[in-house]
Amino acid sequence: MAKTAELLPGTLDMLILKAVSLRPLHGYGVLLRIKQISGEALDIPQGSLYPALYRLEHQELIAAEWAQSDNNRKAKFYTLTPAGRHRLREETASWNRLATAMAAALSATSEEV
Repeated sequence: MAKTAELLPGTLDMLILKAVSLRPLHGYGVLLRIKQISGEALDIPQGSLYPALYRLEHQELIAAEWAQSDNNRKAKFYTLTPAGRHRLREETASWNRLATAMAAALSATSEEV
């Protein structure tokens, strides 16, 4: 079983945007999708997820629509808006730059300095 990782501050919104970019999801589905796409390494508490979904909806980065879930319950399904797609692209590029810089810094050897 994979070890869970600590979520870095500011990354939850990006993960939610990524999850709903793959297909419309209800809240609990977002939790499951993040867990799946992170290889079981990220387990988001529901108490963190729902305020983030509300915030992203309020910022018009995601849109919500009521529909029936797989178990025939009424649920709010979230989709990415054009503004959300743009933000996801920006955040992904920024994260990739940071990850590359961190990898370079952490792989430095005493001979290189």
